[in-house]
Amino acid sequence: MPCTPRKARILLKEGKGKIIQYNPFTIQLTIPTGETVQQVSIGVDTGAKNIGIAITSEEKVLGKAEIELRSDIKENLASRKTLRRSRRNRKTRYRRSKFKYKTTRKYDPKKKKWIKCKLEFDSDRKDNWLPPSIKSRVDNTIAWINKFASLASNPKIIIEVGKFDVQKMQNPDIQGIEYQQGDVYGFWAIRYYVFARDNYTCQICKKKGGILHTHHIIRRRDGVSDKTSNLATVHNSCHEGFHSGRINHTFKTPKSYKETAFMNILRKQIFDRLSCKITYGNITTADRYQLGLEKSHTNDAIAISGIQSLKKSEDDILHIRQIRKNKRSLHESTARKGRKEPNRESTRNKKNTICQNGFYINDKVELFGQIGFISGFCQGGLYVKGLDNNYVTKPGKSYKQVSFSDVRQKNHNGNWQFFIEKDTSQFISHLHSR
Repeated sequence: MPCTPRKARILLKEGKGKIIQYNPFTIQLTIPTGETVQQVSIGVDTGAKNIGIAITSEEKVLGKAEIELRSDIKENLASRKTLRRSRRNRKTRYRRSKFKYKTTRKYDPKKKKWIKCKLEFDSDRKDNWLPPSIKSRVDNTIAWINKFASLASNPKIIIEVGKFDVQKMQNPDIQGIEYQQGDVYGFWAIRYYVFARDNYTCQICKKKGGILHTHHIIRRRDGVSDKTSNLATVHNSCHEGFHSGRINHTFKTPKSYKETAFMNILRKQIFDRLSCKITYGNITTADRYQLGLEKSHTNDAIAISGIQSLKKSEDDILHIRQIRKNKRSLHESTARKGRKEPNRESTRNKKNTICQNGFYINDKVELFGQIGFISGFCQGGLYVKGLDNNYVTKPGKSYKQVSFSDVRQKNHNGNWQFFIEKDTSQFISHLHSR
């Protein structure tokens, strides 16, 4: 059961406990104890990028954590696809895909031997398949919920999930068969729908008439498809002037609903893979307001846990951040700083320097009175990013490199960063006046 840091130090000093893990810090008793335990509740505020977790018991908050998940997986996969497709423009030998096709054999009784059949497509999209970017966040969300649940004795887990109707968010009056009809229903093509939506008016010069063109607000090479919300009507001359730099204009960026789609997927995965109680955002908002807490991921988790009144709360919040630790590129597409040509000769493990002078990538270090994490190495030095994910530089200097003599190592890390910050949220004003 949870105890105070002082009691934990005494138990460790007297040999009555041993350390099981450091993040979150957990000890296990080595002496027989009674069976008396108090009820512990774990509230989880799920999200597309951040997760809030709070452990409560008997009107007390025993611990709080905020987890930041990776959101760069889709961009990395798109970059990998671009580099692999570039082989088509280079004179290289052909290599058949080894993971999408399988060769089958069958026995020929006449020839009395096995013969090869045609290649069969072997799809990697099995049952319950999820895109890699979504699968990473879903799996890590469930893994951390199970991790915190394993630290308490038979806890009560309450999770807030989201249920969104994306089509109704775009069109509040939609109903019935309209759900089966897209935006371009009744039009010849997408471009004619965009023209009619914009009243055949150029969105740059605000004039009608002339040769019209559909402009992509977010470029297609950035991974955005030809959705109607990403298209705008412009004159052909204005379109050419915009791309040549002669015309400056800021288009209204289309609203993205990919987070709502992720929350719908996460809700189904939680139903299938966890045994817990489910709650929704409207209930959480009322409960948090009743407790007098500001809006934050950890405060939402406190309200989700079902605590009725708050007498004591921990000031420290354990921040957990997921990072990409290894560089997995086979070659360099562009030359690094200091090189005239891309490095295409070195093997992959020589390009990815993970250790130097006893320091490793993502080690937690202290320098110039700040705490940070090692993000890379250079000739005779290293790079360190602070808790705000910005580079830590030497006082009075503008360059990012720091020397090994300025850095003091605190501990090693894997693909996760752990650090503690003070909770700066305050009680909301309507409770201050009482």
